[in-house]
Amino acid sequence: MFRQSLSTCFGLALALLLAGCDNASDRAVQVAVIGDSSSPFASGARLPLAAQLVRSATAEGLVGFDERGRVIPALADRWIVTDDGLSYIFRLRDGTWPDKTPLTGDTARAALLQAIASVRGTPLGADLAAIDEVRAMAGRVVEIRLHQAQPDFLQLLAQPELGLLRKGRGAGPMRLTREKDMALLRPIPPEDRGLPQVEDWDKLSRKLRLEALGARVAIERFNAGEVDVVLGGRLADFPRLDASSVSRGAIRLDPVAGLFGLAVVNPQGFLAEPERREALAMAIDRDALANALNVGGWTATTRIVNPGAGDDNGTVGERWPGQSLDERRAVAANRVAAWSDGKPPRLRIALPAGPGSDVLFEQLAKDFEAIGVEAVKVRENAAADLRLVDTVARYVRAGWFLNQLSCANVRVLCSANADRLAGQALLEPDPAKRADLFAQAEAQLTIANTFIPFGVPIRWSLVSGQTTGFMPNPWNVHPLMPLAMLPK
Repeated sequence: MFRQSLSTCFGLALALLLAGCDNASDRAVQVAVIGDSSSPFASGARLPLAAQLVRSATAEGLVGFDERGRVIPALADRWIVTDDGLSYIFRLRDGTWPDKTPLTGDTARAALLQAIASVRGTPLGADLAAIDEVRAMAGRVVEIRLHQAQPDFLQLLAQPELGLLRKGRGAGPMRLTREKDMALLRPIPPEDRGLPQVEDWDKLSRKLRLEALGARVAIERFNAGEVDVVLGGRLADFPRLDASSVSRGAIRLDPVAGLFGLAVVNPQGFLAEPERREALAMAIDRDALANALNVGGWTATTRIVNPGAGDDNGTVGERWPGQSLDERRAVAANRVAAWSDGKPPRLRIALPAGPGSDVLFEQLAKDFEAIGVEAVKVRENAAADLRLVDTVARYVRAGWFLNQLSCANVRVLCSANADRLAGQALLEPDPAKRADLFAQAEAQLTIANTFIPFGVPIRWSLVSGQTTGFMPNPWNVHPLMPLAMLPK
């Protein structure tokens, strides 16, 4: 009896000791991002998701995002917006850059201008076209003046690409150590960032390890308990969740808006005329596609601008009202037959690898076959006639959608008329007239049939039960700093 009691006591003591060694603040949060292994350290104007996460964790902008996707203070601890919405005045926090240079209006202005210049020629650069001037004011104050009011301007300033750098380094909120292709990040104590000291900081903060993995491996490691969070899930890999028996409680879907459809990238042959491009859009059974994708709550649409966008004035609606699918397909088949000489047009569709893409292609192939068109699937970066566009909106207004498909984006067929109207909208101060110009631009782009919409994008994550600092949100934004912090 004594020996058994002694053994029991020893076992309890050992368990308590091990529990103490495995304190939550001592254990690194393991984050896997679906992507190429080297992507956490990629550079350039178009960053992959893993690099966006590392950039926003190590280089704050004037403002940032919290785990709910809300704009929060970053380098600027407060700001005011003038009544006309044309001036944003930011008061910077008291602090320094990593090289110990003081954080001032002048140094922040220089860093912001550099960040803006780095995204010129991209859709984000077009989103920032409303900026008229960036001014450094007395001490730690920066003013940004706009040509016209832009209700989502703070949302844009919080984007990872606008994280501010001085001599190639950002001011946190996390410090980065590179271990081959893995990013090891640790929250910087608030007092080192010019913020009030937080009691028990070491007990509240923890290390975070981020690496990019293929979807199959990331899911396997999550199921094995080796990964706490998987980020970057898209349609291409969504069926893997059921196939891998992932717990439904671990799956998080973000209620995003954006572009999900086919862009015309080779306007030759059958695709040379907008009426024949429209025939493809008419053939798609979006209800059947929704069933095939098997994503609860997925929203299908025939519009370029997602319904319900902030400046949607309602003058552009869903296409082909009152026509059944069979009626649409009859019109589309006649257009195909009028072009062809009895041999079906053959179109190459570029899709990312993955079982979700296989499901999407099978449905599209059936739809196109119904009107006499043969579809062939090719690799994502191969030469193609149609290419999948799968992009989450940074803000839900007509301007974002039109910028994505503008002639500045040379990878897709575009409409000069739509670009002209969208450009006029950017200069129009009256909100009602601006919304009308955006609607006209969408109508012109719709007539051009350069893009075939399916619906909204699909974004998912996997989150273990012990994870804190994660929330689904409309922007598919999941910053690393909240994941590395324990509740007080």
